[in-house]
Amino acid sequence: MTQALAGIRVLDLSNVLAGPFCAYQLALLGADVIKIEVPGHGDLARQLGADASLNQRLMGASFLAQNSGKKSITVNLKSEGGKEVLQRLVRTAHVLVENFRPGVMDRLGVGYEQLKQHNPALVYCAISGFGQDGPMKDAPAYDQIVQGLSGAMSITGDERCAPLRVGYPVADTLGGITAAFAITAALMRRMRTDEGTFIDVSMLDSALASMGWVISNYLIAGQEPVPMGNDNFTAAPSGAFKTGSGLLNIAANKQEQFEQLAKAIGREDLMNDPRFADREDRKRHRAALTQEVESALRSKPAVEWETILIGVGIPAGRVVTVPEALENPQIKHRDLLQEFRNVPGVDRPIQVTRAGFKLSGANPAVDSPPPRLGEHTAQVLRELGYSAAEIADLHSARAI
Repeated sequence: MTQALAGIRVLDLSNVLAGPFCAYQLALLGADVIKIEVPGHGDLARQLGADASLNQRLMGASFLAQNSGKKSITVNLKSEGGKEVLQRLVRTAHVLVENFRPGVMDRLGVGYEQLKQHNPALVYCAISGFGQDGPMKDAPAYDQIVQGLSGAMSITGDERCAPLRVGYPVADTLGGITAAFAITAALMRRMRTDEGTFIDVSMLDSALASMGWVISNYLIAGQEPVPMGNDNFTAAPSGAFKTGSGLLNIAANKQEQFEQLAKAIGREDLMNDPRFADREDRKRHRAALTQEVESALRSKPAVEWETILIGVGIPAGRVVTVPEALENPQIKHRDLLQEFRNVPGVDRPIQVTRAGFKLSGANPAVDSPPPRLGEHTAQVLRELGYSAAEIADLHSARAI
C-alpha cells in the first residue's frame, strides 16, 4: 500500500524546494522520479545547507532533505539534443513538475503545449510564486517574499516584534504539498479518461488557502487579524505559558477543559470569577487570566505540568527545540526518519524525514539515497534507446 504510485513516472525539472518537495512526496509513494538537472551544477539546493563541505561536493544538506529515491540526469534544454532527450522522456512519463518562472519552458520550446504533442495524457504541473497569469506572474518569488505578500508575516510574532517570518520555508512547503495533491487528483482523472492536465500552482494562493480561519474571520466576521504572539485567537487560556522551568503550551479551548485546568493547578476559584465565566469573557480578559494561570504554574517545571495536564485530559505540551523534538519517543515510535548509509558523495550516514502519514499501518519510504549530479544519465538514456555512440555524441555536444 505504501507504493500507491508504483508504475507512475515523474519528471522533476524543479529546483530548491517547492518542486523538489512535491516530487519527493510522490517518490515516497513509489513513483519513479527522474530529476532532470542543468549540467555542471544542477539543482541550486545542491549548494545550500549548513555544511560547506557538502555544498562544495554538490550534495548540500538542503538537497539531501528532499531528493531521496530519485534518479538524476543532466540535460541542457537549450540544446537541440537536450530537447530531444526530454521529448523522449515525456513519451514515457505520466507527470512533469517544474518551477521556472512562467513562460521560461515555452521560450525553451518545451512548454506544456509543445510537450503534450508527444504525450497528450501528460500531467504537467507548473509551480510558481504567483501563478501563470495575472499582473505579478513575471515577478521573482522566494519563500520570504510570499510570506510577506500573503499576510502571514503580519500576524506572526506579537505587537512588539511583528511582522516576523515563519522560521522555516512554509510558503515553499505549502506550494509543494498543494502540487502533490493536485497531481494525484489529476492522475485519478487520467486513469478514467486518459486526459492530460495542466496544473498551475501559485505559492501565494497556496499560502492564503492555508490561512482559512484567519481569512474567514476577516471576510465573514469583519475582524482584521492582528499578531497575538503565542496566544490562540479562538480561546483562552490557550497559548504558551511560563512555568517554573520552560514554556508550556496549553489549549483549554472548551469550557470543561478550562474548569479541569483550574482544578489541576489548584485554582478552582478561577471558575467562579465573573471575568472568566465563559469563552468570550476569558478572551476579553486574556491578560489577567494568563497572569493567574502562570502564577500557579511557577510551582513546577513544564515537563511535570505536561504529564499532569495530559493525565486529566487537557491538551498540553512543552515548547522544545528541534533536536528535542526529533528525540521525542513518539517520533521514534512512528519511525518518521529514514537513514541511508554509504551515500555517494557524502562522508556520513544521513537521515531524512518520510511522509507525515502511514498507509495501512506502514510508512511510505524510498529505496535509494539522494543521487549525485547526473548519476543516472547514461542508465536512463540507454533505457530510452540511445546507443553508446549517441550518448557520446550528446556529451560532445554538451547536450547532457
